[in-house]
Amino acid sequence: MTNTTRIENESRRRFLQGAAGLTLAVYLPNMAHAAAAPGAQPFEPNAFLRIGADNTVTVISKHIEMGQGTYTGLATIVAEELDAAWPQVRVEGAPADAKRYNNLLWGPAQGTGGSTAIANSWEQLRRAGASARAMLVAAAAKQWQVPADEIGVSEGIVMHARSQRKASFGQLAQTAAQQPVPGEVKLKDAKDFKLIGKRAPRKDTAAKITGQARFTQDVHLPGMLTAVVAHPPRFGARVKSFDAARAKAVKGVVDVVAIPTGVAVLAKDTWSAKKGRDALQVEWDESNAFKLGTNEIFARYHELAKSPGAVARKEGNSDAAFASPARVLRAAYDFPYLAHAAMEPMNCVVQLKKDGCEIWNGEQGQTMDQMKVAALLGLKPEQVTLNMLYAGGSFGRRASKDSDYVLEAASIAKAINGRAPVKLVWLREDDMKAGYYRPAFHHALEAALDAQGRLVGWRHRLVGQSILAGSPFAAMVKDGIDAVSVEGAANLPYAIPNMLVDLHTPEEIHVPVLWWRSVGSTHTAYSTETFLDEVAAAAGQDPVAFRLALLERHPRHAGVLKLAAGKAGWGTPLAKGTDGDRRGRGVAVHESFSSYVAQVAEVTVKPDGRVKVDRIVCAVDCGIAVNPDNVRSQVEGSVGFALSAMLHGAITLKDGVVEQSNFHDYTPIRIDEMPAVEVHIVPSAEKPTGIGEPGVPPVAPAVANAIAAATGKRVRRLPLRADELKV
Repeated sequence: MTNTTRIENESRRRFLQGAAGLTLAVYLPNMAHAAAAPGAQPFEPNAFLRIGADNTVTVISKHIEMGQGTYTGLATIVAEELDAAWPQVRVEGAPADAKRYNNLLWGPAQGTGGSTAIANSWEQLRRAGASARAMLVAAAAKQWQVPADEIGVSEGIVMHARSQRKASFGQLAQTAAQQPVPGEVKLKDAKDFKLIGKRAPRKDTAAKITGQARFTQDVHLPGMLTAVVAHPPRFGARVKSFDAARAKAVKGVVDVVAIPTGVAVLAKDTWSAKKGRDALQVEWDESNAFKLGTNEIFARYHELAKSPGAVARKEGNSDAAFASPARVLRAAYDFPYLAHAAMEPMNCVVQLKKDGCEIWNGEQGQTMDQMKVAALLGLKPEQVTLNMLYAGGSFGRRASKDSDYVLEAASIAKAINGRAPVKLVWLREDDMKAGYYRPAFHHALEAALDAQGRLVGWRHRLVGQSILAGSPFAAMVKDGIDAVSVEGAANLPYAIPNMLVDLHTPEEIHVPVLWWRSVGSTHTAYSTETFLDEVAAAAGQDPVAFRLALLERHPRHAGVLKLAAGKAGWGTPLAKGTDGDRRGRGVAVHESFSSYVAQVAEVTVKPDGRVKVDRIVCAVDCGIAVNPDNVRSQVEGSVGFALSAMLHGAITLKDGVVEQSNFHDYTPIRIDEMPAVEVHIVPSAEKPTGIGEPGVPPVAPAVANAIAAATGKRVRRLPLRADELKV
C-alpha cells in the first residue's frame, strides 16, 4: 500500500485557492483504480500538510489525540522528512472523510484504534513531508536561479551555501505551491534522522496546561441544551411508561423525551439535567431483560468448558500427546468484566441543520459513526459533519462498534426536532452501570510433559462472549471463531509439537461487550504466561530459560525477554523481606499489535496477603521508536492501567444489575501502589508498530508469577484476593 502512494499538490485543487501557502495531498492509486470502474465515485485526496505564509507547518492528523501521543508522533514523521524546525510545527485534527483520511490498515474507513496510528501513517507521512521539501527546494532554485541539488534544508530554512541565500518555508510557500509534485521522492536513511528517535516535546502539552485544548465538554453553542438519560437498570429492558411531572418541575429542566435507549431529560445545564433525571419516574418493561448474576454466568461458562468448542488452532495430535504423558498439568482461570473508566466520561454534541447534522466528539470511529447517524436521520453520510476533538482517555470505549452514545445524542436531537443543539452527558455512574465492558472469560488449560520434562502437548479452551458477533463486524467471525477472543492464545509463539485451542461463545449472555485496551490479550496473556510458568516449574527449569528454548523461531520475542531479564538482574537474589514479608520475581512476554513486550516484576507479599508490586522492568520492541519518550510514557501508563485491573478491577452483576458505579467501588491503583517502572527500548530498523496497548498484557502475568515465586500459590482468579495469599 505505502509503496504505491503518490503525492499531488492540493493547493491548486481545493484548499488555498489564491492564498499564499502550500498544501499537499496524498493520492492512493488503488483508490484511483477503483474510481475508474464504471459507476464508482472519483477518489479524493488525503491532505496532511499545510505550510502557511506565516511560516507555520500544520500537520493534519487523521487520528484522535486521546492521551496516547498521536499528535506528536505523526508530526515528528512529517517534520523529519520536511526538515522543519520543531517549534514551527503545529497539529490540527482532520475532518471526517474516509476517502481522504482512511486508516490504511482498515481499508476504506477512518478511525483510531488497535494501536495503528503510527504504523499506518509511517510511509504515507514520510512521503508527504519529503514531497513538500522537494517542492520548497524547487521553488528556491527557481527564485535564485541555482541548481536544485546545491540547495539544502535545515531547521525550516532553505539555503544555498555558494550564494549565501536563504529563505524560510513561509517565504517560499506560494512559489512552492506552483511546483510540480515529484513522482518519486528519496526518503531519508535512518542514520540521518534528526527528530525521529530523539526527544521532542509533545505538541498537545501546552494547550492542555493552559486550558486551550478543546474537549467535547468545552463545546458551548448558542441555545444548547444538556441531556442526561435514564437508562434501564438491566440490559435489554425497555421503557414501559414514564411520568415527567417531577422532572419538569426541576428548575432549569426544559424537556423530557423518550428515546430508544431510555428517557432523556434536557436542561439548561448538566446539574439541572441530572436533578431532573433523578426526579423522573420510569416504569421499565423487563420481559426481555438479562437477569443473571456473575456467579450464574461463570457457572454456565464452567459447564461449557467441559465439552469441545470451535477449533481456533490445531497442530500435531494433542490426543496422542495426552494419551500417556509422564506428567499432566491442568489449570483454570476466571477473568471478570471490566469497565473502561476513562477520566472523561462519554459525551457528544449534536446540532441538526436543514441540510445535515454537525457533531462535536472525541471521535474515534468517524466512518462508522457517520454511517449510523446518517441512517438514523435519513441523511447521506457526507451530510454528517464530524469535528474531532481531544478525548480524555478512551481505552476502547469511544471506538464503539454500535456508535451507542453518538446515536443516543442524535436520537435526542431528533426527538426535539432539532430545535436546539444537544450536548449529551453520561455521568460516570451511567457508563459504569449501563455501558460496555471487557468480556468476562473462563480459560481451561492442560499441558503434557514427557519423561525428559519437555512440553509435548498443550490444550487451551476459552469461554466468553464475542465482541464481534452481532455487530457490524460480525462477518469477521469465521467458523465460530471470533479472532479477538483467542488472540494471544491461538497465535501462541512457543514451539509445542501438539497444540489445540478451542472456543465456546455463549449466545445467551447479553451483557454489552467491547474492546478494552489490548482486547483479547488482556486475558490470554495471563492464562498462557502464568500456566507456562507453572509448567517450567514442574519441569524443574528456570522460567526465562524455559521460554527461550521454546522461542528459537521467534527472535523478537526472545530479544525482549533477554533484555528485560538482563536489566532486571534475573537470576540474582532479591533482598529478603522483613516482618514475615515474602518476596518474589516473575516474568512474562507477549506480542500484541505487532509489538513485543517482556516484563519482569518484583513483589512483596505481606503476611495478611496484601501484595505490593515493587518494580517492573519492561523491554519493548515496537520497531523504530519515533518518539522514545512517548514510548516510555505509554508503557508506564500501561503498567498502572493493568495493575488497576489486576489488583482491584471487576464489574459484577447481581440479578442482572451492575453492582459498581464509580471510582469508589471500581478503584484504580493509588499513587502509593504504583511500582518503580523501567522501560528499555530495543534498537530497531523495523517499521514502527503500535505501543498504546502492547504494554498492558504482560503486566499481570509477570506479577502473578512473582507472587507464585514468593508464596508458592498460583493466582487463577482476578482481581487479586488477599485472603487467598494469607500465610
